[in-house]
Amino acid sequence: MALVYKGHDLLLNRKVAVKVLRQQYVHDEEFIRRFRREAQAAASLSHPNVVSIYDVGQEEDVHYIVMEYIEGTTLNDLIKERAPLQVEDAVHYASQIADALDHAHHNEIIHRDIKPHNILIGKNGRVKVTDFGIARAATSSTITQTGAVVGSVHYFSPEHAKGTNTGEKSDLYSLGIVMYQMLTARLPFLGESPISVALKHLQEDVEDPRKVNPLIPQSVENIILKAMRKKPEERYQSAKQMMADLDTCLHPDRRNEAKVAFWDADGMDEERTLVMPAIRADQLVKFDDDDDEPEKPALREEPAPAKGKGWVKPIVWIVILLMILGAMWYAVGYVKGMFAVETVEVPDVVNKTLTQAQAELTAAKLGFTVEIDAESKAPKDTVIRQNPSGMRMNVGTKVTLYVSKGAPKIKMESYIGQQLKDAKLKLEALGINDDQITFTQTTTDDPPDTILKQTPLVGEEFELDKAAITFVVSKAKETFKMPDLVGMTEAEAKAQIAKLNLKLAANGITREKSYKVAKGKVIKQFPYDKDTDVSVGFEISLIISDGLPEDAGQVTVSIPVKPTTEGKDSEFKIIVSDAQYENFEYKTEKVSKPQNLDVKVIVSPDKKAVILIKEGDNLVNSITRTYQDYLDQKSGKTVSPSPSPSPGASPKQQNNGPAIPVGGNGNGNGQGQGQGQTGGTASKPPAGGTN
Repeated sequence: MALVYKGHDLLLNRKVAVKVLRQQYVHDEEFIRRFRREAQAAASLSHPNVVSIYDVGQEEDVHYIVMEYIEGTTLNDLIKERAPLQVEDAVHYASQIADALDHAHHNEIIHRDIKPHNILIGKNGRVKVTDFGIARAATSSTITQTGAVVGSVHYFSPEHAKGTNTGEKSDLYSLGIVMYQMLTARLPFLGESPISVALKHLQEDVEDPRKVNPLIPQSVENIILKAMRKKPEERYQSAKQMMADLDTCLHPDRRNEAKVAFWDADGMDEERTLVMPAIRADQLVKFDDDDDEPEKPALREEPAPAKGKGWVKPIVWIVILLMILGAMWYAVGYVKGMFAVETVEVPDVVNKTLTQAQAELTAAKLGFTVEIDAESKAPKDTVIRQNPSGMRMNVGTKVTLYVSKGAPKIKMESYIGQQLKDAKLKLEALGINDDQITFTQTTTDDPPDTILKQTPLVGEEFELDKAAITFVVSKAKETFKMPDLVGMTEAEAKAQIAKLNLKLAANGITREKSYKVAKGKVIKQFPYDKDTDVSVGFEISLIISDGLPEDAGQVTVSIPVKPTTEGKDSEFKIIVSDAQYENFEYKTEKVSKPQNLDVKVIVSPDKKAVILIKEGDNLVNSITRTYQDYLDQKSGKTVSPSPSPSPGASPKQQNNGPAIPVGGNGNGNGQGQGQGQTGGTASKPPAGGTN
């Protein structure tokens, strides 16, 4: 009836859980009352094993409860992962739940919905009971609405199923079922509908836990059986009493105690049907209805004194009786000898077919009767036991043969769309082993481990011991490393996305002005950068350069160069750092006579251009252009050259300045080949707007 959010308390700097009533119930008075009742019930309790309530309130149509946040898992998830649990762990958890119930019952609150889903297990192993949504005061009646009972059908008590008053012992019954599930990995009662499960709570006896899990000590089984008695008066009288039993059940002197026996209420029923001896005539007493006066007691007469030798008569009768018995014994022996009956050895026909067993008994001159055993898992018409066996019997004696009915057949349910682990738990609860369940995987868009197909099909029947269940489940998509699309043209990036079976997101192309990237090329890719893991079908978005910004200024600088020895080639390198590049090797030119080299640079209001001219590894000149120079050139003013070292300066003097990296990998990276220059090579700048 509510949604639970993880929140952060800004005032106290702690994590909290915020339960909010679902929107469809905000106008339902019954759900609002139940929601408030949970807050009132839990807030009135203060116990280490009960989730604390911090605040409760309403803002317009939003009803909320702020409660303690437990970092851990639910007992239900723990049972799915690890059941059957270790006996020590199960007893430890049950003892803490009983402690919480004892505190709640002491405060006259009945939880009425104890189940693994409402039990939280913290990382430190501390148990917390939560969800008092259908709790009531101990003096209130059960919650009913038009004949419906609110609760969890697999866990509520017989009196809860009947809609009668529920009390403290109803919570203890639910705790017994929780212990049963923890230790056996199955629920005690299963059915096709909630009504059938409720009827089993009322009518059927639970299967002994030790039959399901022989590792359970007898002392622990006794606690479960006592907690799950149909009649409340036969259960524990309080949670404190059950908790005391849990505290000592694992002591060595109790582990192998005798199985608990319960008092049979029929033995005290005075109105039950009885077999009684008939009343003899001498037991009848006459009553004089006409005489109202009570009979006066007669005077007591003194008994006559015993006569001497009173022992003779009994002795005579004893001797006569012994003589009669001896004669009878002799007569029986004589008659038995006259009518001696032939005896034969009873053959052992266990594990044989009924036909074979009947043939062998007939051959041995013995009769037989057949009893069907519906619980045996042996093949149909197999003799699983006989009575009598291993002895000699009179010819014609009937031997009782107990014959298997055959393995029960189970109708296959639909598990399509469920998680594989959930389907395995349900099948194992039916008695199917894990090695009877196989699965294959296929890649789909469904969440991993979702069942897509099943064999047998829905509705088909199969024998439990011959079951072979096959599932086809989805698996996670394979991932690969995302390539780098930055620097590609728009067409190249789209082609690469299509080649990798990725998708270009709707409205996934954004255009931005850029100094660093040429128009029409990719500036950025998101949300998957280079070398991040992606899967087929993921969506990618791109930012494409739309050329230089409006305030970008392109300045052409004419640089004079002169070879060291005229007539011989000198190699000059032009290195540019401007609004586009950092230490970009603009061009390399071989010069044999003095001439001017034109260099185009981009400046911005906050970024100037610096041009370095190197002859070999020696810096021979540097020229700087600012945004003001661009504005002056644009308006027709003459731009004065910036100071530069003399071309004839010695290498030692030329290298006294700061070290300038040559051919640095700026964002431009020197992509592409430059325009043709006489006597040398050049790198073409890829930035937008540079021509």
